[in-house]
Amino acid sequence: MTNHIDFQKIVDQALSGILLLDQNRKIVYYNQTSLQLFNCEPEKLKDLKDFLHPDYHEVCSQRLNRVFSFHETAEAMEQKLVTYTKEIIDVEIKAIPYNLSDKTLALIYIRDITKQKLAEKLLSHNDKLASIGQISAGIAHEVRNPLTAVKGFTQLLKEQVEHNYLETIESELDKALSTLNNLLQVSKPDLIDEARVPIRLCQELDSIVFMFQEQLYNIEIHTDFKDRQQVFMGKKNILVKAFFNLIKNAIEAIEGEGKITIKHFVKDQVVHIVISDTGVGIEEGRNKTSWNTVFLFKARWNRYGINTSIHDCTSASR
Repeated sequence: MTNHIDFQKIVDQALSGILLLDQNRKIVYYNQTSLQLFNCEPEKLKDLKDFLHPDYHEVCSQRLNRVFSFHETAEAMEQKLVTYTKEIIDVEIKAIPYNLSDKTLALIYIRDITKQKLAEKLLSHNDKLASIGQISAGIAHEVRNPLTAVKGFTQLLKEQVEHNYLETIESELDKALSTLNNLLQVSKPDLIDEARVPIRLCQELDSIVFMFQEQLYNIEIHTDFKDRQQVFMGKKNILVKAFFNLIKNAIEAIEGEGKITIKHFVKDQVVHIVISDTGVGIEEGRNKTSWNTVFLFKARWNRYGINTSIHDCTSASR
């Protein structure tokens, strides 16, 4: 049966480039994969040294000396090659002695690992970003707590002492706390793959409103929750994040005194949430572009963007 097997075709179609080198380091055999790897025509593939990256000339020479002189195997090693078109690629090269009659040749296997190295680099970069996010969230949390305490005592002082500096202190503390809250939001991991769980949305909205109590001195929040016991399946954390952002936008849109109304009701087996405020809103002429991502993220009053929240809600309900 082996008489009918085309071994040459098998070697030519191998995933690795295969070369045979004589003791003068000249290429005496190559497979088709090698031509693709070096991106050259057959007449150009004569000497392996022509394609070695300069940084690896010496180490390759030492490895081949051991193959020819001591019949040792040069185990797989990551190196770089320069193709005929001057492209630098990452490869893994292994060399073993190959006896042909009374001659010793070097059988070279070359595997292209360029894409693998790129993937490893991207994974490493993502891991670093995730670590930075976790560290940032931890720092922001630790710093926010004492600042919140300072803000509370500042408010107590304002009730007992009148001083212009106290207004400035409170204003700057608000800015710092806002920045830290934003950092905590963006430091959280992606929640798109979150599992669906039963959600009672009225309960979650009550919790979100409670989180903003310290920012509501001049703002009234009115809740009109019907069908409070309604439960549906969804991605809880995504929905909480989305409604947190929407309510935060509503608060930031109000200058001085104002009112925010949050409604919850079920109609035609669909849960409806309506959030309205008495803030500045979007200026006339911009309403047609109000759902444009670029506009929203450039809007003065918008920190997170309604578009982001709507996208989160949509993802959570799919």
